Amino acid sequence: MPVTVVLGAQWGDEGKGKVVDLLSQDADIVVRYQGGNNAGHTIKNERGDFALHLIPSGILNPDTIAVIGNGVVIDPTALRAEIDELENLGVSTANLKISLNAHLIMPYHILLDKVGENVLGRRKIGTTRRGIGPAYTDKAARVGVRVQDLLDPKIFHQKVHAAMETKSVLLRLVYDQNVVGLEAECDRYLSMAETLRPYITDVSLLVWQAAKAGRRIVFEGAQGTMLDIDHGTYPFVTSSNPVAGFAAVGAGIGPTMIDEVIGVSKAYATRVGEGPFPTELLDQRGRTLRDVGHEFGTTTGRERRCGWLDLVALRYAVRVNGMTGLVITKLDVLNQFDEIEVCTAYRHGSEIIHEMPRHQSVFHKVEPIYERLPGWKSDVSGARALSDLPKAARDFLAYVSDHTETPLTLVSVGPRREDTIHLT
Repeated sequence: MPVTVVLGAQWGDEGKGKVVDLLSQDADIVVRYQGGNNAGHTIKNERGDFALHLIPSGILNPDTIAVIGNGVVIDPTALRAEIDELENLGVSTANLKISLNAHLIMPYHILLDKVGENVLGRRKIGTTRRGIGPAYTDKAARVGVRVQDLLDPKIFHQKVHAAMETKSVLLRLVYDQNVVGLEAECDRYLSMAETLRPYITDVSLLVWQAAKAGRRIVFEGAQGTMLDIDHGTYPFVTSSNPVAGFAAVGAGIGPTMIDEVIGVSKAYATRVGEGPFPTELLDQRGRTLRDVGHEFGTTTGRERRCGWLDLVALRYAVRVNGMTGLVITKLDVLNQFDEIEVCTAYRHGSEIIHEMPRHQSVFHKVEPIYERLPGWKSDVSGARALSDLPKAARDFLAYVSDHTETPLTLVSVGPRREDTIHLT
C-alpha cells in the first residue's frame, strides 16, 4: 500500500470510517488532516462498535500509529473524553500522536459559534456549534492558541488574555453574553496539558520520515468534498479543506509523497445541515433511505437529508481531488427499490448543465435530470465478490464507474469489515 488519501466524495457521512478501518489493517500510520470534533466516524468490527470524532480510525489497530495533524482544530476536553472512552473500552491510545502546531478550540470559540448561529436565524449555516469555524477564523487571523502553547503556561496565558480582550467585548456588547469566568474556563485546559503531553510531537517530521522509509500511510479526511470551504457549496460548508490537496498541508509533507486518492461515496446521497441539495427526496423514498440507512449523524444525532445519487457532483469531486479510485458504500440500502434514479445532469430554465454550476445562485435553483435504472429487490449484504451481486446491482456499479471515469476499488454492502467486496 502506497501513501493514500481517503476522503469523502459527497457532503460527508459517506462511510469513510469503515474504509479507513479496512485500509489501516495494512497501514503503519493513519493521519487525520483537517476538521475537528464536528465530524465523526462510526466503525463496526470484531472489537465492537465505535464512534470516533477526533482520533483517526487507525487507533483501533494496535500496530498502527494514529496521528492528528496540524490541519485539525482540537477541543482538548473533547479529545480527553474520547481518549478515556477508548481506554475504557479496552482500546489502547499509546500510539496516538498529536501535532504541536494544531490549533485549539477555546471556550470562547464554542460560545461565539452558538450565538452566531442563533443571530443568523433562517440564514444559519447549520454548524454543529462546537466552535470549529471561530477556531479556524482565529488561526487565519494569527491570534489562535496552538497545542504547543499548552506546554508553556506563560505563553498560554498571554495568548488567551490577548484573545479575550476583544472576544469579551464582542460577546458582551454585541451578543449580550455574560463572559464572567470565561478566561478561568480557558485555564482549565492547562490541567489537561500534562495528560496530553505524551501524545504531542512533531507530526510533520514523523510522517515525512515514515514516507521516506516507504512505510504505508493513510490520510483520513473528515466531512466531504461538497463541504470544502473553497470547493464546496459555499457558504453552507465546513471551515476547512477536506479535499485531497489539503492532506499534505494538514500533515506537513510535500504533495509529491501522495500516491493514491480514494474517494468514498454512498450509493445514494445525504447531507446534514442547510444548503442546496438537488436530488433531495422529501417523500417516502427519502424516508426509506433515511430509516434503512440509519441516516443520523454520528456526532450530533441529527437526521440526514436523503436523496438519489448525484453524478454531476460526484464527477466534480473526482476532478477537484484527482481521484484514482472510488469506493461505493451502503449498496445494500438500495435493496428496497424496484427502480433506482441517478442524476446525470441539471436543468436550469432551458439550459442543460453537465458540470457543477459556476454560480451559487444557479446551483440553488437547478432541477435534477434522472436516468432510471432497474432495482434488484434482493438482499446483497452477503455478497463478497462482484459475481455474488445481482446483474442489476452490477450494472448500477458499472454505470457509476463509467460516468465518473473512475475505477471502483471497494463496494460496501453492510456496516461490518467483512461486509465488503474488494475489486482491486
